[in-house]
Amino acid sequence: MEYGLPLVYASSAATYGMGEFGYIDSHEIVEKLKPLNLYGESKNDFDKWALKQESHPYFWAGLKFFNVYGPNEYHKGRMASVILHAFNQINATGKMKLFKSHRSEFPDGGQTRDFVYVKDLSEVMIFLMHHRKNSGLYNLGTGKGRTFLDLTRNTFKAMGIAENIEFIDTPIDIRDKYQYFTEANMQKLAAIGYSKPFYSLEDGVNDYVKNYLLTSSFL
Repeated sequence: MEYGLPLVYASSAATYGMGEFGYIDSHEIVEKLKPLNLYGESKNDFDKWALKQESHPYFWAGLKFFNVYGPNEYHKGRMASVILHAFNQINATGKMKLFKSHRSEFPDGGQTRDFVYVKDLSEVMIFLMHHRKNSGLYNLGTGKGRTFLDLTRNTFKAMGIAENIEFIDTPIDIRDKYQYFTEANMQKLAAIGYSKPFYSLEDGVNDYVKNYLLTSSFL
C-alpha cells in the first residue's frame, strides 16, 4: 500500500473443507468455512484477515487454487500432483494404485477433483496483473470436476503404456475427512472478463507427460 503495489496471493480450495457451503468464491461464506486441515485453515485465516482490513492495496486478489498440476513440481515431494506420482509409480511398477471408494454413491476411482493445469494459472495471473480492478477472492480451477480414474487412464495413454490400475483401501486415519468431490464455480472470474478456455484434462495431461515428464531428468 505504501508503494502503490498490487497484490495477488495464493489461497486454496482447501478452504472449502467438505464443501458444505459449495465451491463458490463468495466473500459472504468465508467466515463459515470449515477447512479439514491446518493448511486450509491458514489459507482461510488469511482470506478472513484480508477481507477485514480497512485499507487495501489499490488492487488485490486471493486465488483459490484447486488441484494444480504441471511442469517443474518435482521438488514438492509428497505434495506433488497425482499425475506426477502416477507417472513415477507407473515407471517403477507398471501400474497405479488408487483409493477405493468407501461411499456407495461413488465407484472406485470415481472420487472427483477440479484438476487445473499450471499454464492456465499463469494465464489468469497475467490477466489480473493487467486488469487491476474488481479486487477480491477468486476460484481458480477449470469449473469441471474429473475423476482420479480419468486422470490415471490419461496418464497411461500419454505414456503409451497399457492400463494397469489397482484399488486399495483409503487409510483409516484420513477416511472420514477424505473429499469425494470438488469443482470450482468459475462464474466470478468470467464476470470480470476472463474468457480464455482452460486446458481439458486430456490435453493437459498429454502436454505435461509428453513434453515435460518423458523428456525431463527431474522426475
